[in-house]
Amino acid sequence: MTDTPATGFKPKKSVALSGTVAGNTALCTVGRSGNDLHYRGYDILDVADQCEFEEIAHLLVHGKLPTVAELKAYKTKLKALRGLPAAVKAALEQLPPSAHPMDVMRTGVSVLGCVMPEKDDHNHAGARDIADKLMASQGSMLLYWYHFAHNGKRIETESDEDSIGGHFLHLLHQQKPPRSWVKAMHTSLVLYAEHGYNASTFAARVTVATLSDIYSGIVSAIGTLKGNLHGGANEKGMEMMMEIGDPSNA
Repeated sequence: MTDTPATGFKPKKSVALSGTVAGNTALCTVGRSGNDLHYRGYDILDVADQCEFEEIAHLLVHGKLPTVAELKAYKTKLKALRGLPAAVKAALEQLPPSAHPMDVMRTGVSVLGCVMPEKDDHNHAGARDIADKLMASQGSMLLYWYHFAHNGKRIETESDEDSIGGHFLHLLHQQKPPRSWVKAMHTSLVLYAEHGYNASTFAARVTVATLSDIYSGIVSAIGTLKGNLHGGANEKGMEMMMEIGDPSNA
């Protein structure tokens, strides 16, 4: 007679580096009190359905939730940063339709870093300005490439939308998006904004810890995020669901 193995939750096996501090951050905590995620002390469940993405971007990049006036000014700043330099557009036009969107983003960020480089002193204010520029313009990069590569069309990378999510949807569909779509984009972007020491953010930290520039750190993060064992898992999951088709086939 043999004993039936116990089932249920098994604690993660302790390894040699268990308990070793990898670094300090005020941005995010994951799993501190269980299944939780906090941005600068704010529970994600309290902000995901209530805040616009720009509010959380201001919290993470600039250290605090904005007032009504600060949010208006911040959105105005981001709106003015959506445009792409001619050199970035020219580089994006060289990429084939078969390019992976993450590769397009990685390339666009790299070229932008050559055209608008970070200052040699790596000052914090300059880094925050670059973070704002990247958030405002990466949707423009992706969708400029998409429409040129697939339709041969050079789209305008500006829109009247007052949010990053709304701007992305406007460029994608070339028309004003429904408010419900913009709301969904806000929620999605908030949920993905920061997950602490995951693979891509850790890759970025390693790169900039060598005193490299912020663009190089973001390029490292995008390349890491693309992997099927990280952000690319969502893509593979979608492919699996499309292959299964009807739930009855699962």
